[in-house]
Amino acid sequence: MKHTDLYINGEWREGSGEKRFDVVNPANETVLSSVASATLDDAKDALDAAEGAFADWAARTPRDRSEVLRKAWELMTVRQAEFANIITLENGKARNDAMGEVAYAAEFFRWFAEEAVRADGMITRAPASGARIIVQHKPAGIAVLVTPWNYPAAMGTRKIAPALAAGCPVIIKPASETPLTMLALMPLLEEAGVPKGLVNVIPSRQTGAMVDMLLHDPRVRVVSFTGSTEVGRKLLHSAADQVLKPAMELGGNAPLIVFEDADIDLAVEGTMLAKMRNLGEACTAANRIYVHSDIKDAFTTKLTTAMSALKVGDGSDPSVDVGPLVNRDTRDKVAAFVDDAVAKGAKLHCGGTTPSGPGYFYPPTVMSDVPANADCVADEIFGPVAAIQDFQDQDDVIQRANDTEYGLVAYVFSQNMQRAMAVCEKLDYGMVGLNRGLVSDPAAPFGGTKQSGLGREGGHEGMLEFMETQYISASW
Repeated sequence: MKHTDLYINGEWREGSGEKRFDVVNPANETVLSSVASATLDDAKDALDAAEGAFADWAARTPRDRSEVLRKAWELMTVRQAEFANIITLENGKARNDAMGEVAYAAEFFRWFAEEAVRADGMITRAPASGARIIVQHKPAGIAVLVTPWNYPAAMGTRKIAPALAAGCPVIIKPASETPLTMLALMPLLEEAGVPKGLVNVIPSRQTGAMVDMLLHDPRVRVVSFTGSTEVGRKLLHSAADQVLKPAMELGGNAPLIVFEDADIDLAVEGTMLAKMRNLGEACTAANRIYVHSDIKDAFTTKLTTAMSALKVGDGSDPSVDVGPLVNRDTRDKVAAFVDDAVAKGAKLHCGGTTPSGPGYFYPPTVMSDVPANADCVADEIFGPVAAIQDFQDQDDVIQRANDTEYGLVAYVFSQNMQRAMAVCEKLDYGMVGLNRGLVSDPAAPFGGTKQSGLGREGGHEGMLEFMETQYISASW
């Protein structure tokens, strides 16, 4: 916890307001450290720093930018255990899960190191006029990045890496629950060769006012946000005043469909990954699990066995599979979802009881026969709870899966690939995991439809979110 101040223009500072806030270890509810809380004046300083760094960085060759990002990947990979330790302490996730996040986070630096040299344009000839059509992609400008607490490393690098690859400076506002990981990343970026002012980190308890001020500054051209749909809507309203480029990765309510011809063991393995990765605290987590009635009992039994075998405890213990949830409100909301479902007729197979003692723990829980009017069917559980419903008809389950305002990710398990692909195409989701419980990949475009957001992160599309397309009509 060496770095707990603001990081502006390559320097550590306490902040103009000299106010601080505590970061709590969710495993034992003790204070890890006190972090500086940025004010509006600090945010303005960050803007000035980003503006000062923009021209030089944008003018560098793509290869120069690529080499800096490649070095960041190398350094983060070497320091994987160090970053995993910080993530476990401030977020609570188990050690193995934290190690996985760091590897995933670092990979964004490597992927966009490769994409930095591939902002390909085009030269062609207009069929009617004969003029040359020249298309190129240019850095959009200063980007404001607002990141969540559930992936304190990866949600930052997933935005920083493509912005830097595109030639843009950034201002990052990390979640107040988990700012330490992003602050710890700054010395690494310095070592990798990131110039002063290009990346600025301003934790703050004045999130709403500060981000609103940033989005109304004419120097800001991009806003990238990962978080709830409710907050995303507010940011879109603010972004509209300056007509900013928005990249919004918002909420989800992921269905997971297991057909009668699925490999049950593979489906259970995939469900465990889709449900329990990051303790279920992810917008990609399987929220509504639909299992064909012919195999529902066998699937439920095997899933219950797998969930019951997970060890709950302080994530810093390497033998622990399930750490605490991030805070009391999140834990209490998960418990309320389970109580509501059981009261409405759901059958509890394991878990379902909040343990006593310090820490925001909740046990892995499996429920079957979850009624359609249960609160957890319409809202994100964001915890280690598998809510199973059964189905018989393919068209019916597709309709039920699509019956939500969200459209981030869905999962399908079937050995009939003809049927599986047809189902995937009918699902109104930006991503589908087919016989897989994990879809996130730096090389793939991550994003959803409907109320789950705008734009894409990762893949080639992720860098284009930070670029403007310029067309030149020429004759020669």
